Amino acid sequence: MKKNDKPILAITMGDPAGIGPEIIVSSLLLKETYEKCNPIVTGDAGVMEFAVRQAGAPLKVNAVKSVDEALFEYGTIDVYDLACIDMESFEQGKVAVQCGNAAFLAVTKAIELAMKKEVDGTVTAPLNKEALNLAGHHFDGHTEIYAHFTNTKKYAMLLADEFLRVIHVSTHVPLRKACDLVKKERIMDVTELIANACKQFGIENPRIGIAGLNPHASDGGLFGTEEAEEITPAVEELKSKGYNVEGPVPPDTLFAKAKCGKYDGCVAMYHDQGHIPFKVVGFNWDKETGKMSTAKGVNITLGLPIIRVSVDHGTAFDVAGKGIASPDALLLSIDYATRMAKSRE
Repeated sequence: MKKNDKPILAITMGDPAGIGPEIIVSSLLLKETYEKCNPIVTGDAGVMEFAVRQAGAPLKVNAVKSVDEALFEYGTIDVYDLACIDMESFEQGKVAVQCGNAAFLAVTKAIELAMKKEVDGTVTAPLNKEALNLAGHHFDGHTEIYAHFTNTKKYAMLLADEFLRVIHVSTHVPLRKACDLVKKERIMDVTELIANACKQFGIENPRIGIAGLNPHASDGGLFGTEEAEEITPAVEELKSKGYNVEGPVPPDTLFAKAKCGKYDGCVAMYHDQGHIPFKVVGFNWDKETGKMSTAKGVNITLGLPIIRVSVDHGTAFDVAGKGIASPDALLLSIDYATRMAKSRE
């Protein structure tokens, strides 16, 4: 193993039928990636060889059975080979049990390596939740897998780009249930997580905006009681603890202010409240080319004993193998994971 002074990052293959393997190839085709970290892919070597051939990339795959066997050399993709895909029956762009299982194995291997401190951080390519569950792995997504296998009880999803950082009180639950999860203790927990993360990114006294749940943050109780009963008490207690927080801020203005620099981080009350403005800022569809011109933004799971950074987009089965998938989010994920790993040294 040749570590030098660069962190070792385990990059999961994602669902092999999606764009994960090809955006990994695109990312590892850049010499800058190897200048900042030592990447090793967890997944299937046959799938990664297929992705290299499909991209016509001047890369070779080095299949290994331990991190010690990795070369960490530009021009070579080290793959911790789990031999989990039958290439004769493999098809891109389709939900399949073997692909859901392969994505799960890639993730759990990366977690195992990080928990054993054989790697310094993990980066995840997208998996398909339907395929994951068809394979018998009943998790809502990456975040829940990481929490389970690291035995973490308090955790949260942070979306991060250069100017906008958003954490969520709840994520993968029905909207009706999400309203019931808006509780003072949870709001305080996730606010503390994002404030500490911002400090890890080099922001000394982060300003955190906390969203309301209801339109106009309930407008003095006209449109709901959650602000008065849960959110405002959380904000007041956070202030008493020394956190630089403001809220509840009407959701329709919070994110517009944040993207212009008023806040260093935002607390969203549920999944789409945070994801929609984040993707409006970071994702741009080019009508002329029929592809995303940019697909920036990363998903960081806070509260874990290990580093986990992910792209904030899906498997994109409809464009898999067409050579048009953007690696922007994966490159940003690698950058964030590298910075976080170095801050822990």
